[in-house]
Amino acid sequence: MTELSNSTTVHGWTGASAILFDLDGVLTPTAIVHERAWQELFDGFLQDVPEADNYRESDYFDHIDGKPRFDGVRDFLASRSIVLPEGPSDDDPANNTVHGLGNRKNKVFNDIVEAGGVAPYEGSVRFLEAAQALGLKVAVVSSSRNAPAVLQAAGLAHHFPVVVDGVVAAAAGLPGKPSPATYEYAAQLLDLPSEECVVVEDAVSGVQAGNAGTFHSVIGVDRGAGRQTLLDAGATLVVGDLNELL
Repeated sequence: MTELSNSTTVHGWTGASAILFDLDGVLTPTAIVHERAWQELFDGFLQDVPEADNYRESDYFDHIDGKPRFDGVRDFLASRSIVLPEGPSDDDPANNTVHGLGNRKNKVFNDIVEAGGVAPYEGSVRFLEAAQALGLKVAVVSSSRNAPAVLQAAGLAHHFPVVVDGVVAAAAGLPGKPSPATYEYAAQLLDLPSEECVVVEDAVSGVQAGNAGTFHSVIGVDRGAGRQTLLDAGATLVVGDLNELL
């Protein structure tokens, strides 16, 4: 059995009772799928807005990563000084509204996942299993409304009795990241004070959410946002992969 090394003490994890994992980019490489889906969405949309700058790879990290989907749409559009009507939450993906574009992105994402499946990060699975072997509680806190489906596809659903995703957040009236509300809600569902919960995040907005709360620590996983960027956002430490903590 893999055990967590004494780096848990070195990195200030003493006394932690739970680990709250982001999903995309932390447990599964679906952040890459999200990046691709967002690019497909806005490449197509901007073809009809020739005066606006083209979509750039940096736009994902600057305006979208880690946020609830419709907030990502709004923030990207704002970066191009584009204002669209909101539309109903279940708006047709063909419509150029905030909700229509968000639902179009969701369709593109699901099509990609269904075609290629989801394989979790090996190091993340090892870390998850080691943490559970030590008796730590775990939960997933994701802005994505697809979190349960992704966990099921990745074979991880049985590890997580508590999943706070975009659907749960909307039903509970919780603001999305960078607010700490969804992470705080997960701690409540685990019946633990936030001070005993470690937040694990790869997105700037997620690290900011952890830093804004009273959590035990915030572990950044650098999947592209940049080590210093995550530290500046409030990460306690940053690793390239969770197997570095084993």
